[in-house]
Amino acid sequence: MSEPRTAAATGAPAAAAPPATRGRRADAERNRAAIIAAATAVFAERGGEVDVREIARRSGVGMGTLYRHFPSKEDLLRSSLEQEFTAWLTEAHERAAATEDPWQALSGFFEQVLTTQAHNRALMDSYVRTGGPTQECVQECRAFIDVLRERCERAGLLRDGVGTEDLLSLSASLCQVVQTPGGQHRWRRLMTISLDGLSSRHPEPLPS
Repeated sequence: MSEPRTAAATGAPAAAAPPATRGRRADAERNRAAIIAAATAVFAERGGEVDVREIARRSGVGMGTLYRHFPSKEDLLRSSLEQEFTAWLTEAHERAAATEDPWQALSGFFEQVLTTQAHNRALMDSYVRTGGPTQECVQECRAFIDVLRERCERAGLLRDGVGTEDLLSLSASLCQVVQTPGGQHRWRRLMTISLDGLSSRHPEPLPS
């Protein structure tokens, strides 16, 4: 008896997924998106210690559905932060591209970083727990900061000797300030002082 021939063997197109299967997949994607959206809002408001039942309630799904997508709160927090970082970096690129003045683009980046940090408790909690963002985030930020630095350097606006690592370290240091008691109200003042020290108005050589 000859074996049945598959669609691939006969060259016939594979059968499309049944409508019920496609519907279940679409529902699952909608549920996942709703959970992440709710988690992003709740984490930003209350930090990483929030009860996931509140996230399920806001997203309109049951706890079983939430746990099927995210077996632990850490999985959900990680997915939420990754999505938020991607959206934030996209917005940062768009803002910088729309800003003709290189110095305004650089200072706007710092303000955007610190404003996000100051208003997102989940980011602060995550940094305290892990010691900072993931290496992937750091590398993407480094590449973007390098572009901003080069723009300022070509325009003669940046102090001699200031490198990308200096700007990355300054960003990380100011983010640490945001996490200190009262830091959410002091970071703008310290950012202004720090950025002034980067200006080409200061001809003095930097320490090696």
